[in-house]
Amino acid sequence: MRRRMPSRRLLAATLLVASVLAPVATTPAGAVPAASVATLDTGRHGDDCPPDGLGPELTARLDATIEKVRKEAGIPGVVAGLWMPGRGSYVRATGVADKATGRPMFTDTYVRIGSETKTFTVTALLQLVDEGRIGLDDPIAKYVHGVRNGHRITLRQLAEMRSGLFPYTADEDFVHALLSEPRRQWTPREVLPYGMRHENTFEPGEKFQYSNTNLVLLGLVVEKVTGRPLAEVLRHRVLRPSHLKDTALPYAAEFPEPHAHGYTDQTLSGEVEDATEWNPSWAWAAGAMTSTLHDLRRWAEILATGRLLSPETQAQRLKTLPTGFPGTSYGLGILDTNGWIGHNGSLPGYETVTVYLPERKATLVLIINTDSLVGGQEPSTLLARAITEVVTPDHVYAGAIPPS
Repeated sequence: MRRRMPSRRLLAATLLVASVLAPVATTPAGAVPAASVATLDTGRHGDDCPPDGLGPELTARLDATIEKVRKEAGIPGVVAGLWMPGRGSYVRATGVADKATGRPMFTDTYVRIGSETKTFTVTALLQLVDEGRIGLDDPIAKYVHGVRNGHRITLRQLAEMRSGLFPYTADEDFVHALLSEPRRQWTPREVLPYGMRHENTFEPGEKFQYSNTNLVLLGLVVEKVTGRPLAEVLRHRVLRPSHLKDTALPYAAEFPEPHAHGYTDQTLSGEVEDATEWNPSWAWAAGAMTSTLHDLRRWAEILATGRLLSPETQAQRLKTLPTGFPGTSYGLGILDTNGWIGHNGSLPGYETVTVYLPERKATLVLIINTDSLVGGQEPSTLLARAITEVVTPDHVYAGAIPPS
């Protein structure tokens, strides 16, 4: 079997939005049969979502839609949460959390959230803007030395993915090193040189290019200005005020229990492997956090409404620019996909989607335990698109942005 080199998406801790038109593949050989667990949300957060679900007809449509996509895309397990004030709520787990034992997927799993980490890192950065301690148009060279063209690249351009800095996750030597030793502990100063060895891909501000290099640099800025480790800054400034008790930026491969096993084909052989114990430290400020369904549900609204920021700074955050992908624009560490605001995440073994639709005050959170592409598309994108086609046909999740 020809080995597939994964460097162009790998470890993208990605914001991946796939093509809207590509077909869904059939279930791969050896896929695990469904082992379903159905759970209705209790409305315990005190919102105005009736606790008795979305009604039998819509609930049945969602059940059928999710299971169809799960089987066709070969997704082992899915957790889906949908909260629509005035209409109801829906929380389901279906499939398996462990392909070896057949253990059913469960709604209270912890999960690695990949690039959703960016929303937390940029929130901490924007809090420093509100305090007057940094400026969005400050050059990165003011805080981090050794960045090519750093005197012209601003913090704003880093946050909106318009810096032109080469993504370190697209460097083939980095990919090989990581996949050769996936449990290795990485530091920001170790990953950045893989990107800095390349020429910048365009002039600052010229266009959009998704790059984890940008967010690692912003994480270093937060540390330099606060004088504290990023994990500590996030815990005190973002997580505690948001009451997100089950969300954290781990130091290494720490992964709270209980969690589902995660499966990836981003391997040197191209074969699917269990990535549950892989170390996500290489993604750090760009994609190494862990969370849960209900923490992500809470975070979706806080992020989209700017509860931790001034109205002026939140307005700047939500000033999204075209990405070149239909229906999708990007602001300061945040995605707008046909009206749904938030982010998605992908790294070996896991994918998530956390988005909020201000027009309906609706929240959608998805957790799956694979990142293996289906016809070139992220499986979480297929799932989010299918669900929103059912519940918000005028606001269909467009998909994600392929990383460089």
